[in-house]
Amino acid sequence: MPSPTAPVVINGRFLTHTPTGVQRWAREITRGLATRMPVIVAAPPEDLIDPDLGAPILRVGRLRGHAWEQWSLPRFLRASGSPLLLGLANTGPALYRPQIASHLDIIYVRHPESFARSFRLLYRALIPGLLRRSERVLTVSAFSAGELHAHFGLPAEKITVVHAAVGPDFRPEGPKYDAGDPYLLAVSSPNRHKNFDALMAAFEEARTSTVRRLLIVGDQARAFQSGGARGRDRVEFLGRVDDARLMALYRGAAAFAFPSLYEGFGIPPLEAQRMGTPVLAARAASLPEVLGDSALWVDPTDVADIRRGIERLDADPGLRERLSRAGRENEARFSWEAAVDRVEAVIEDVRRSLRHP
Repeated sequence: MPSPTAPVVINGRFLTHTPTGVQRWAREITRGLATRMPVIVAAPPEDLIDPDLGAPILRVGRLRGHAWEQWSLPRFLRASGSPLLLGLANTGPALYRPQIASHLDIIYVRHPESFARSFRLLYRALIPGLLRRSERVLTVSAFSAGELHAHFGLPAEKITVVHAAVGPDFRPEGPKYDAGDPYLLAVSSPNRHKNFDALMAAFEEARTSTVRRLLIVGDQARAFQSGGARGRDRVEFLGRVDDARLMALYRGAAAFAFPSLYEGFGIPPLEAQRMGTPVLAARAASLPEVLGDSALWVDPTDVADIRRGIERLDADPGLRERLSRAGRENEARFSWEAAVDRVEAVIEDVRRSLRHP
């Protein structure tokens, strides 16, 4: 049994991955916990991305990737007295206990077309046992909690919802991006479930008098340019940008579009709302839970409905202003401090249960 005063060990494999929503969530939770309790981040012997977490980082073992997580990490933990392990990025050592796991969504189940077959097979073999053996499981929305219960049969009382939030460095004040014309902004990844083909088709069909261009941020740019986006002269692909430029893009946008078919949470719409940018969003998965009445909703499976939403935003400045106000109020509901409160409470509850089985 681990000592009740021993530091919590955080699985730091997420530090080797390019930051997306999962990695942002893991980083902010780690930073918050480091100000409240003793924690150690155990990381593989690889190059780490943005390792400034306010917590000591200990390099462990010689393996990399999943092999490190399944072999090197648990071996180190058992040699260290089997402390409580906190995983914050969907995977973890399947046979190690005690452990609090996190699983933020099951997109790979609902939209397998977005993932390689090898990825799906690995998760199919790894995740059920990991979640079953973990003391508790964290996820980011009530929607995702329901998905974990329905697909894996996890008891509801074993799952804790820990919402994400906008990063503390995202500020409404600052420069605005000038694209030459008013623009609709979108932030994407290459995954098919992000539904950007439908957004581009809707934008091309839309009759707009204000919004002239669609700007798309993210790693998908090369994939889209090599596919169906050829000849779409009103669509511009910006690739991955740093946070400073992303904030300027949010501030300068006439509106923000998020047509995703499936999200465990969805941070980009909240980022846009913090900047006062009105949001058009897909009525799907967790998004109604996260955005409430603060977005203009469209059916993501209906290109014509997405087009009508774009045209409404374009033609109605009063609607854009109302969504801007509602968005600011909605985004303020979420904070990293509240998220860390939830995780801290789960850690203390698990520690009590380990002391008094």
